[in-house]
Amino acid sequence: MKILFLLGEEFEDLEFFYPYYRAMEEGHTPVVAWKEKGRLTGKHGYPIDADIAFRDVRPEEYDSLVIPGGKGPSHIRDDKNVKSIAKEFLESRKPVGAICHGPQILISAGVVKGKAMTSFISVKDELAGAGANYEDKAVVIDENLVTSRHPGDLPEFTNALLIQLRNIGKSINDSIELSE
Repeated sequence: MKILFLLGEEFEDLEFFYPYYRAMEEGHTPVVAWKEKGRLTGKHGYPIDADIAFRDVRPEEYDSLVIPGGKGPSHIRDDKNVKSIAKEFLESRKPVGAICHGPQILISAGVVKGKAMTSFISVKDELAGAGANYEDKAVVIDENLVTSRHPGDLPEFTNALLIQLRNIGKSINDSIELSE
């Protein structure tokens, strides 16, 4: 399966590389999207080469979307292509994972109203203001949406995303039990 990662400059390195490599270990194909094809750098200085520009992404070609946090989401949240990509993934009920500041993109895309979600604590009020139901837990799953708070939640976050991929097409809200 192909997993699209939306990155902005100064993304949180751990929140990208941990699920990126776990996806590869599970046999999935991660694809990195940025404002342009080429090299970008994480918040802690680790580089990655983007495979595709936002404008060239066709969501129907991917099975899942992951939005790492850090400062990256604030750099790309107003990009019309990014908002369109996020909205299409959620509306098509494909698995979407957003961690830390990643939910800011979903807020800008206008797709969080009524959703149970979590995020980095500084995004809590913004989520609530956009109509989401904030929960302070390591991972919150609402249908096809998986959210987490920070790098310390990466094991739960990545596990929930991988379970979502294994169960595409099924409602797994009631079948996943993750410890906080």
